[in-house]
Amino acid sequence: MTSQEPWLRRVVPATPQELAAALWSFGYFFALLAGYYVLRPLRDQMGIAGGTRALPWLFTATFVTLLAAQPLYGALVAKLPRARFIPIVYHFFVLNLVVFWVLLAMNIAPVIVARVFFVWVSVFNLFAVAVFWSFMADLFTSEQAKRLFGFIGAGGTAGALLGPTITIALAVPLGPHNLLIAAIVFLEIAVFCAHRLERSVGVRQDGPREPARVGGSAFAGIYKMFRSPYLLGVGAWVSLLSFGATMLYFMQANVVSATIKGAGEQTRIFASIDLAVGLLTLATQVFATGRFLQRFGTGIAAGALPAVYIVGFLAIAWSPGLAVVLVFQVLQRWMNFAIANPARQVFFTVVDREDKYKAKNLIDVVVYRGSDALYGWVYDALHAVGLKLGAIALCALPVAAVWLVLSGALGRTHERRAAQSAGDAPAPASTPLGKPGEPSWHR
Repeated sequence: MTSQEPWLRRVVPATPQELAAALWSFGYFFALLAGYYVLRPLRDQMGIAGGTRALPWLFTATFVTLLAAQPLYGALVAKLPRARFIPIVYHFFVLNLVVFWVLLAMNIAPVIVARVFFVWVSVFNLFAVAVFWSFMADLFTSEQAKRLFGFIGAGGTAGALLGPTITIALAVPLGPHNLLIAAIVFLEIAVFCAHRLERSVGVRQDGPREPARVGGSAFAGIYKMFRSPYLLGVGAWVSLLSFGATMLYFMQANVVSATIKGAGEQTRIFASIDLAVGLLTLATQVFATGRFLQRFGTGIAAGALPAVYIVGFLAIAWSPGLAVVLVFQVLQRWMNFAIANPARQVFFTVVDREDKYKAKNLIDVVVYRGSDALYGWVYDALHAVGLKLGAIALCALPVAAVWLVLSGALGRTHERRAAQSAGDAPAPASTPLGKPGEPSWHR
């Protein structure tokens, strides 16, 4: 950092040694979420194209697909170093998008392709983002994460703003299927940034060093999660996150399907929600997330999201209309991305390296989507017995209260582990990305 760059120091809460890694992480997440948010409105429109009654089956199909994919990912992580398996994951998704573009452009079995695409985007979203945050938890300590994850998350939010902007502008004139080309370009940019990030943290004073393979079993994440009360607690937190998000997603799908007609207008509505969430989240991440985490800790930050759900479910119970549902959706996603999700990612900085890639991926991907499938059927059952939106919201309130209590417990455990880790960490004579004698990076 030169004296001519004081503005950059004010925007990026990084030391000079951390700056390159922080900026490449920002760019990586920007491109990744820009690609995803080009696809998300298209996914949501396709999810209701075949009727909202099919949604529980689509959520279940997503979970089954993830169950099959998880051991393959675990084997890839065990056998290859990080610098190789991360590009492989993203290039695989790019090839999938090319196939979908051909099928949609040729109008081959449109209903079936739409449903498969819904499942695929749901799988892609969790895998792609989980791989990114595993990488971040592997690079940064708990102290660094509290300072930097807000800024890094802002990169994703900026991408989340660009993605729906592209979709709003081009979905109707170009046709939704041509948006897949933009998503492909963004994913390839993400791979480039991941490569540059790897280089920025892989150079030591004694020369380049590639991080070692994670090793272990392809199924290690399963037994490691069940042997750790802390990881089980994080898994329960993620499952409760899925509960709230799934209940609200089904409420939104039913209300929009009944109120807004036309695929183009429905896609615009979903993209507008994404845009509003992005604007609120970006402002919060740039100016408040890091300070909030450092001042209040991970427990309060994680608990902010279930607190929003408690208020939101009460509002729907009182007035179950389109406007209330959409405002609730914007607010909960804002709080999730700006405050609660950075706190959840910090939770993983105090576990061992294998847990960061295997147990974390199991929790973020399989537990989350398995919970989606379960709670999708729960919503369907509540709806089938005649409960309306307001009554379903009241049923969800006690679950959100349990989630709030769990957030505080996890925050206390994380802070204790972080303090123990800082006290036990050896102090090397020199570190490449920190001050002399200051432990800095997990390899």
